[in-house]
Amino acid sequence: MDLRFGDSKPTDEERAAVDALLGPPESSWEGADRSDADLRWARGGREARDRRDQLLPALHALNDRVGWISEGALDYVCRRLTVPPAEAYGVATFYAMFSVRPRPATVLHVCTDLACTAAGASRLCAAVESRLGPESGVKVERSPCLGLCERAPATLVIRAGESARPAQEDTPARPAFEDEAVQAEGGSGGAAPGDDGGTSRSSEAESGGGKGRRGRNTLHATAICAPATPDRAIAAATAPESAPTEPAPETAVPQTGDTNLTLLHRIGTADPTSLDDYRAHGGYTALRRAFALGPAAVIREVTDAGLVGRGGAAFPTGRKWQATAAQPDHPHYLVCNADESEPGTFKDRVLMEGDPFALVEAMTIAAYATGAHRGYLYLRGEYPRALARLTHAIEQARTRGLLGDDVLGQGYAFDIEIRRGAGAYICGEETALFNSIEGRRGEPRSKPPFPVEKGLFGKPTVENNVETLVNVLPILTMGAEAYAAIGTPTSTGPKLFCVSGTVARPGVYELPFGATLDELLALAGVRDNLRAVLLGGAAGGFVRPDELDIPLTFEGTREAGTTLGSGVVMAFDDTVPLPRLLLRIAEFFRDESCGQCVPCRVGTVRQEEALHRIADRTGAAAADDIALLREVGRAMRDASICGLGQTAWNAVESAIDRLGAYE
Repeated sequence: MDLRFGDSKPTDEERAAVDALLGPPESSWEGADRSDADLRWARGGREARDRRDQLLPALHALNDRVGWISEGALDYVCRRLTVPPAEAYGVATFYAMFSVRPRPATVLHVCTDLACTAAGASRLCAAVESRLGPESGVKVERSPCLGLCERAPATLVIRAGESARPAQEDTPARPAFEDEAVQAEGGSGGAAPGDDGGTSRSSEAESGGGKGRRGRNTLHATAICAPATPDRAIAAATAPESAPTEPAPETAVPQTGDTNLTLLHRIGTADPTSLDDYRAHGGYTALRRAFALGPAAVIREVTDAGLVGRGGAAFPTGRKWQATAAQPDHPHYLVCNADESEPGTFKDRVLMEGDPFALVEAMTIAAYATGAHRGYLYLRGEYPRALARLTHAIEQARTRGLLGDDVLGQGYAFDIEIRRGAGAYICGEETALFNSIEGRRGEPRSKPPFPVEKGLFGKPTVENNVETLVNVLPILTMGAEAYAAIGTPTSTGPKLFCVSGTVARPGVYELPFGATLDELLALAGVRDNLRAVLLGGAAGGFVRPDELDIPLTFEGTREAGTTLGSGVVMAFDDTVPLPRLLLRIAEFFRDESCGQCVPCRVGTVRQEEALHRIADRTGAAAADDIALLREVGRAMRDASICGLGQTAWNAVESAIDRLGAYE
């Protein structure tokens, strides 16, 4: 039996929010007023089903406008897209940023994850909750990692409303499309003659480039307060005009100005809102070389450079691209995974905020090499400034002929659409991400078939994260041999590390593979009384202070019995209660498990329960529960469908075995 919403009706505001995205309904079957024609035949069903992938954007439209998703609004979305109500309800309740219960238009998210916990998030949250009662009109929610670990503790204010504008949007006041008029009038565009193709845009480009999309990528009001105090957080939530200005992206890069940087060299040097400035600092040199080489040669360069995925799996990028390009089924798709939700990870955020055009260029190269003409950038929902910067960068590139029907006048068509995530760690897994884009719950798929064969919309798909893609630019500009000379023979190139916790200079650091953990922490200014270092985030493992000579390579960390993961390095001194950190990790995995497979769904709960029981016990009193933890951990590692369940026990196991957490 299907779920039904009874007589619930959408409000005018809810209807307007959905119609702004999907366009007005064409018949009563979709929600319009009934006409005589509608009594004779049903129209729009097939077309609506083809737009199932608009379900997540439609839920965002409602959440942005109203602040929550009512039964009437959800029913209207279901009618517009011909989605069964039970399925739509399952999607709406899957994501942490949505609510199907009434809540105020203003929500203050207070991060309580690892870096923020070490920086006093519990005290901050208690103080804010005690001062913001129901009469304040602000809902306080404890949040998993907000990706602001270098500025812990962190808060994010989200304010719904039709006229809301993003507090953090700092793109130029002049609309992007006005650059067309400047070029048409002979103004300086910074482009070489014949380099940028035409300046006209198709109706699809004007609509945001989406599949069947009519509305633009609108922004709700946001304010980031980090590092936060109770007074600053409350002011940001209750007095929008007093919201603090977010620091420039280069403040998260302690190495800014270092001429030896490869991936971060433009951050703090080039204006991230200016395409001309990006090109003046070497932008689009790599794409021009890609067109000169051809798709097969581009893949060969990436393969010869030894580039592997930077998200943690370390799969050879060239092999993935080649496998996708060789598939006879078409169309091919490119997906950029910008949903970095691993606690302690924020490098992709800094790249997108500080050098957004680099990601647009890199995605264009990857698509060209693999035969894709459509790219989806799945962006974490908690990154408002990255959304503003990338939206602007894509519009500028499209306007100047660097995206669209004829990229750089080469006869190659490619465009990018941004899809916002809504708070689901599991969507960092590539097949869960595909399901999310398609308008389904973000649950991982069983493999095979692999994404290179049947990925997004059942078609061959190449998926890479932001850091992996940005590495393609120096490979093409300096050549595969020179790139491979950086790092070690088996781990080539530069690597970005997210350093946070009890260090003097937290931020994103760029080092060649092979540098030691000790060298990295020396740059960050590790404090006295170091207790432990967590590598790889919540899915990683702890190491002791006497193990800092570990080489930061994939093989080096494996040999040391830990993992490099996505590059998270969190340092904790002896003032941080280790059992509380382990309990927070267990809570995180319990919250984020999608529940699809029993080992993870049940195992994460049992792990948290055991850690609660032994939080204040040590030695023999904790022995039985530690034995249970080991049994549960092995079951999750061996039988879970995806990496979430397979790694949920790693950090706890390493803390018990390497740090003696409960001795």
